[in-house]
Amino acid sequence: MSKSKLIGAFVVSAALVGGYLYWTLSTAPGLVVQGEVEATRSDLAAKIGGRVSEVTVGFGDRVAADDVVVMISSPQLEAGLQSAEAALEVAVANRNLVFATRPEVIDARTADLARAEADLILARKTHDRISQLSANSVASVQRLDEAANMLDAAQRGVEAARANLDLARNGNSPEQKAVAQAQVEQAKAAVDRTRTDLAELTIRAPIDGQVTARLAEPGELFSAGATMLSIVDIDHAWFTFNLREDLLNGLEVGQELTVRVPALGDREIPARITAINAEGSYANWRATKATGDFDLRTFSVRAEPLTRDAALRPGMSALVDWERR
Repeated sequence: MSKSKLIGAFVVSAALVGGYLYWTLSTAPGLVVQGEVEATRSDLAAKIGGRVSEVTVGFGDRVAADDVVVMISSPQLEAGLQSAEAALEVAVANRNLVFATRPEVIDARTADLARAEADLILARKTHDRISQLSANSVASVQRLDEAANMLDAAQRGVEAARANLDLARNGNSPEQKAVAQAQVEQAKAAVDRTRTDLAELTIRAPIDGQVTARLAEPGELFSAGATMLSIVDIDHAWFTFNLREDLLNGLEVGQELTVRVPALGDREIPARITAINAEGSYANWRATKATGDFDLRTFSVRAEPLTRDAALRPGMSALVDWERR
């Protein structure tokens, strides 16, 4: 083979290899980031333990916010409410007794004051007569001292009778009234607390959504805090992606992405980034050699669909064709 033919064959071979490499690189798939569809989930639990009396929804049912989903019975709490209400009645009666005074007592104290005032008038007249007689040397000094002593005693009697009447009218001391009123407020608080606990026995849906787990059945005994139902807001799902920080260059909140969902036949759903948050240290990408590289943080990217898709379900895979920026 001549030299020119060899050169021609080499050129053709180089062109074929170059074309193949160009086609391979130009058609090779780029970086694909896999995420997941998520949605708000509420796990419903009772604040107060008791026995389940009724479950009004089943697995897969749609519920609206504030719908009654589970009812619990607690005879102990119902008995506690009756006891608290009885204690409140006792406290109110005691408060009324402390604040009130019987009319008969006031009438008696009024009569005592009138009698004391009459005794004072008599004692003053007697003292005046004895004083005149003593001035004319008809009555002795001892008689005058006795009259003065009776007058003083009558005055003290009026003061005591007036104080007793004021006490009957005003009732007990301010401190006793304050204690009685505080006992009433304490009893009311106990009743309100028990009623609140009873209200907690009726479990209501906090959000609109679908029941994805039903653990409660009638007759079962649940302790406080144990999950009975799970409700997921499937109408407001979003996408979550975990990215190394070297893939975040140029990414910002408000940017739009096109997300493919394999479970829906690779349906493309436009979405907008709403949050970019750093994950914990446990989610870091670690370097494989001691020098020449560094640890990369992992960030969680949240994107919400621009239009709601009723077919989206939490747990579905979500794919984005990613390019290094």
